Amino acid sequence: MNNLWRYAVVKQVRKLYWRAYAAWKRAVTNPDGPPQAGPTAYGVRMIERWQDRTYVYCRGGTYGRFLADFLERDGEPFTFVDIGANQGLYSLIAARNPACIKAIAFEPVDATHSLLVANAEANGLTGKIKAHRLAVSTHSGPITIRVPERHSGMAAIGDSGDLKGSVTLETIEAVSSVELEKILAGNGPIVVKVDVEGHEAEVFAELVKTRASSRIKAAFYEIDQRWSDEKRIETILRRAGFDRFTRVGFGHHFDVLAERA
Repeated sequence: MNNLWRYAVVKQVRKLYWRAYAAWKRAVTNPDGPPQAGPTAYGVRMIERWQDRTYVYCRGGTYGRFLADFLERDGEPFTFVDIGANQGLYSLIAARNPACIKAIAFEPVDATHSLLVANAEANGLTGKIKAHRLAVSTHSGPITIRVPERHSGMAAIGDSGDLKGSVTLETIEAVSSVELEKILAGNGPIVVKVDVEGHEAEVFAELVKTRASSRIKAAFYEIDQRWSDEKRIETILRRAGFDRFTRVGFGHHFDVLAERA
């Protein structure tokens, strides 16, 4: 019942409130004014983009506290790997933790990657966040991603994702396990977050091929049962040694935290 209340009621009410607030802000804000960084419910600052639902949800705390609390409370040294970083919310949260050695963020969409870099600068974390304008997929090279005009976090490779309204096609660069091997080289534990709108299984399939796989102590990923292959993802992770899976959320759209015993 607590899960139902938190994720099916409180979350929806918060979404409705912040959508209405964003509509008001769009009406009173000069669209040609200089970019401004504002506070969010997560304690980090982000460039204000009231026309983008993803930013609005970051501003209002709609994504919940589970992963944010996990990243803030981890007291052991770790590297954060953020695949599908968008504007960098979780990279910013992780990088603020003194125990976080560095955050390696992957965001392939050009405009969104620029916001990620700007948000790192706005929080004084440029030296701690390494932002790669790359996607992770089964093959290296150029691929096409679909980017909705008003919800940058729903950008999707392939046919997954609930894309509504105006959508732009953008050619991006992808890397597979060969390039990941070099990017993730190092020592010490890794915490990884994967949020790629239905492409999660492909990402994990490449990630577990790298030597860095044995260093991953926790993997947090999004599931939408309309387009995510939940069973395949769990199978990949179990074969890599993960045996504890915590579901966070309610309904067809939720998150999972996978850990090793």
